[in-house]
Amino acid sequence: MKDFKDKVLFITGAAHGFGQVIAEGAADRGMKIVMVDIDEPALKETYQTVLDKGAEALMITADVTKEDSVDDAVDQAMAKFGRIDLLINNAGIALPGRIWELPTRDWEWIMHINLMSQVYAMKRIIPIMIQQKTHADILNVASIAGLVDTPGMPSYHASKFASVGMTEATAYDLQRAGIDIDMHVMCPGFVQTDLYHTEQHRPAQYTDATDPYYQSEAFLKGQQFAKYVITNGKPIDTIADTVFKALEDNRFYVLTHPEFNPLIQDRVKRIVEDGAPDVHVMDGLM
Repeated sequence: MKDFKDKVLFITGAAHGFGQVIAEGAADRGMKIVMVDIDEPALKETYQTVLDKGAEALMITADVTKEDSVDDAVDQAMAKFGRIDLLINNAGIALPGRIWELPTRDWEWIMHINLMSQVYAMKRIIPIMIQQKTHADILNVASIAGLVDTPGMPSYHASKFASVGMTEATAYDLQRAGIDIDMHVMCPGFVQTDLYHTEQHRPAQYTDATDPYYQSEAFLKGQQFAKYVITNGKPIDTIADTVFKALEDNRFYVLTHPEFNPLIQDRVKRIVEDGAPDVHVMDGLM
C-alpha cells in the first residue's frame, strides 16, 4: 500500500499500545479509521485523539474473542465507510505460566484472542476486499515469540507461532487465487506497551476468581516477569512509522529487534541439524 490518504483502516486492540500508536499514525496519514477494543474508557481517549487530528473515525467496543462481536464490528464499519482497505489484527494478550500450571481457561482465552480473533476478522473482511476489486492489505500482529521459543510462556508461543503460520499460509492462498491482497506479519520483540496489564482486560467467560492458581507464587512471578520485560523494552514511539513503512515497501515479515536475529538463526539451525531445545544454549543467546 503506497497511498494511505482516505483509505479505510480496521484495527483491533486500538485502545492501547501498538493499536493506539498505529491508529494515531493512520490519522496523521489521512486514513479513515475503525477502532475496536474491549476497554471502552481507554478506547474513548484514543478515539478523541484521532478526531483531534482531523480523522474520520468509528469507535466500537467489542470482545474480539467472540465471532459474533467481530461480525457486528465489521457490519458497523461497512455501514459507516462502505469499504475496508487495510485490516490490522492487533488485539492480543500475554499469559506467562508453565503448561502444567496454567489453567485451561487461560489457554482458551489466549488462543481465542491472539489467533481466533484474527481468523474471525479475516473470514469476514477478505471477501469484502475481494468484492471491492482494489488493492488491499492485511497485517497480523504476532511476536518474535512466533519465530523463536523461550521458557515460561508456552501458551503465548503457541498462539504466536499459529498466527505466523496462518499468515504465511494465507499469503500462499491469496497468491494462488490471484487476489490482490498483500499479507504482512509483525513480529516485534519487547516494546513498552500495555501488555503486562492483560489481567485488567480479562472477559467474564475466562474468569474464575476461586481458582487457587491466581493466588499462587507461579502466577505472581509470571506477572512480575511480564511487567519487567515490557517496561524495560524498546520505546513504542517508532512503531507506527515502522508499520507504515513496511506496508509501503510491501514487506511480509515486519521485525523490530535485529538483536533477536541470532535466536531465529539458532532455531532454524537446530531444526535442520536435528537439534533439540537446550535451555543452557538459550540462556547463553539471551
